[in-house]
Amino acid sequence: MNMRKLWLVFAQATTICVAALFVVSTLRPDLLSWRAPGKAVSVTAQQPDAGARAIASYSEAARKAMPGVVNIYTTQKLKRPRHPFMDDPVFRYFFGDQADPGQQQRAGLGSGVIVSEQGYILTNHHVIEAVDQIEVVLSDMRKVKARVVGTDPDTDLALLKVDLPGLPAIAFSQADPVRVGDVVLAIGNPFGVGQTVTFGIVSGLGRNQLGITTFENFIQTDAVIHPGNSGGALVDVHGNLVGINTAIYSRTGASMGIGYAIPASMARHVMDQIIEHGSVTRGWIGVGVQEINPELAALFKIPSAKGVLVSHIERGGPAERAGLKPGDVLLAVDERPVTDTTAMLNLVAALKPGRQVKLKVLREQSEANMAVTIGRRPKPQQRSFE
Repeated sequence: MNMRKLWLVFAQATTICVAALFVVSTLRPDLLSWRAPGKAVSVTAQQPDAGARAIASYSEAARKAMPGVVNIYTTQKLKRPRHPFMDDPVFRYFFGDQADPGQQQRAGLGSGVIVSEQGYILTNHHVIEAVDQIEVVLSDMRKVKARVVGTDPDTDLALLKVDLPGLPAIAFSQADPVRVGDVVLAIGNPFGVGQTVTFGIVSGLGRNQLGITTFENFIQTDAVIHPGNSGGALVDVHGNLVGINTAIYSRTGASMGIGYAIPASMARHVMDQIIEHGSVTRGWIGVGVQEINPELAALFKIPSAKGVLVSHIERGGPAERAGLKPGDVLLAVDERPVTDTTAMLNLVAALKPGRQVKLKVLREQSEANMAVTIGRRPKPQQRSFE
């Protein structure tokens, strides 16, 4: 009988312990973490090292570069025919000066990059083209009128100058050229909402034949570029300038993940020439060329697809004086092979006007050498907004 009572007491105690263990494991499981003697278990989160923090945030690059990016506001007077009744006092009384289209103005918006403490600002040519007034707003909200030092429509670049002390210039990147996959930040003033930073990578290099400018060597990026970002900075993870944001590929006017920037090396070359000479000087021979496709090769009996086909000769230009004709195939310029139309433009543009060079030409399946005196590339005609 005593054994039966003892067993009953043991069973009840066991049941109570199991029930208590279940309750504790459900409500406070942390109380059941047994630890081996002498071994402390840390429950604090592991802190990332400096490299991990740098990858997680690009705030230092943005902080360094943002003061050197400015907002550019432009105004342009629209010259339109004056309304015939504008001299009638009765008409002006009822409709006011707003009815006079000659009094209207067009406002523009863009961005720019301070590249010198002396007040030089790089932007896009199309941002300040044919405008009457340019106002620059710095990141610290200082406002100042800017003047145009020079422009280069062939690369869509322009150089402005402002007279202010203590300007925060962005440093040009001194590292190796950017590579596909490098992280970049685009800084500008999209839609006039204020200075904005977007993030992406370099998606491609050497983009050309896009029809944006005459001389194209664009950096492609997926960092978001919106209207108003034109002329703004594309910087690396150290906040150094690697490009000038210029255009986007879009079917709607909004970003589709493909933006284009002029490489900083090209922008710096243009800037130096404008500061030194007031404009950019390039070589020119006065020809229009096109790529050789199988149909053209068969039509002109061209044995291979080397070189470019001369499709047009400027009357009185260096090429005409040298004896080139439409239908010739230009194989080499100054003993450098011509691979496509972009290569031909760049080869000729790099030559100094007045210099005589040799052109290697294929005509009627026979090769010939012609001497041409390089001319100075004429300025492109300014587009009209009227």
